[in-house]
Amino acid sequence: MEATELRPVLDTFERRPDVLISLLQAVQARLGYLPPEAIDAVARHARVPRSRVYGVASFYSQFRFNPVGRQRVAVCRGTACHVSGARLILEEAERTLGIHEGETTADREYSLETVACIGCCGLSPCLSVNGEVSAKLTPKKVRKQFRTVKKGAPE
Repeated sequence: MEATELRPVLDTFERRPDVLISLLQAVQARLGYLPPEAIDAVARHARVPRSRVYGVASFYSQFRFNPVGRQRVAVCRGTACHVSGARLILEEAERTLGIHEGETTADREYSLETVACIGCCGLSPCLSVNGEVSAKLTPKKVRKQFRTVKKGAPE
């Protein structure tokens, strides 16, 4: 990552500590995640120690330190999905994609995460891929949905 890549984002914020969260959000929106070089650039711009930037970014679940895949797979773990077999859906997604929850395939095509609720309780269990919901899932349906995926090592 080049420092010049972040300059347009950094320049829209004042050089003050109280802009830290907004600045992190803007940097992540630009890069897709917060690599170490971005943490350093944010710390310099906001005039705070690197440890403070990392502390804030690691506290909030919205921030990521690793790149995400082009296809973001989110398995619902809400109550309805949980009792309908979300654990089995997650396990099959992990097997089929060749990654674990919180990881990204080596080709950066897929990231796998869980979410508290997708909001489709009557269609449980479900998952979404980039916001598009697949409902009333079974492990077999998960395998079919991702059957063309080549298993990749975690990023």
